[in-house]
Amino acid sequence: MSDSPRPLIGPVAAPDLHVMTFNVRRRMPALLTRPADRWARRRPRLRAVLRAERPTLLGAQEALPDQAAAIAAALGPSHRSVGHGRDAGGSGEACPLFYDAERLELIDWQQSALSDRPDQPGSATWGNVIPRILVQASFRDRATSAAFLVMNTHLDVFSARARLRSAQHIRRLIAAQPRPALVMGDLNAGPSSPALHDLLSDGTLVDAWTAATDRLTPEWGTYGGYRPPRPGRDRIDWIAVSPAATVVTAAVNAHPVDGGWASDHFPVQAVVRMPRSESSP
Repeated sequence: MSDSPRPLIGPVAAPDLHVMTFNVRRRMPALLTRPADRWARRRPRLRAVLRAERPTLLGAQEALPDQAAAIAAALGPSHRSVGHGRDAGGSGEACPLFYDAERLELIDWQQSALSDRPDQPGSATWGNVIPRILVQASFRDRATSAAFLVMNTHLDVFSARARLRSAQHIRRLIAAQPRPALVMGDLNAGPSSPALHDLLSDGTLVDAWTAATDRLTPEWGTYGGYRPPRPGRDRIDWIAVSPAATVVTAAVNAHPVDGGWASDHFPVQAVVRMPRSESSP
């Protein structure tokens, strides 16, 4: 299998940040999956994509511990990560946030439950049966001194109420702090959904796709299901940014690797320039 597909964006230089959100599809027992979904087949494809793209920031979803380790190995020793499993003991699926530590200095981070009890791991009170989490981290760009907030999440697939409450919570958290922000994740919601309408409702955040100066691909639906991209499907994987950020390019990476895909979702990518804020160190 090829280890070096042609990158859609690839490594970038300051002041640009290459941002990617990628639901990597949790590893399932082989007997319960069709061949395209088997992790043994997908793992080298995921490695090839990440080694080619080398995002500065990667928000992953559905990552089990061995999958998070595979992502870390693909990105290489310059990258670090924060985030752990969503269950009460810190196990299970995670939404790890990977970052290039040579470029970005981690200031602080935290993981919380998307519920009325955010400090109680594994809690779920907004209509979702499965716990949902939010990983947030503050960074300083070593090249530009810009300080900014990043959030990574995976909203509930079944409960529209839980998605809406989560979107409201995220927007309020960002509005309550002074730094420019970037939100990414599998939101399980399309552009016309109540959750996205609320997330983008008051100008706290804007959709990176619509804000981009250049779009490198069609606006493919981001749930591919191991099939070629099709028009007319919703983007349910999102990157959103503060209005002060500049989005240079955006893309939905639907390129196959040696005849298949690394996940049932396509990664969404953007090149972003974060402004210096008054609170920058």
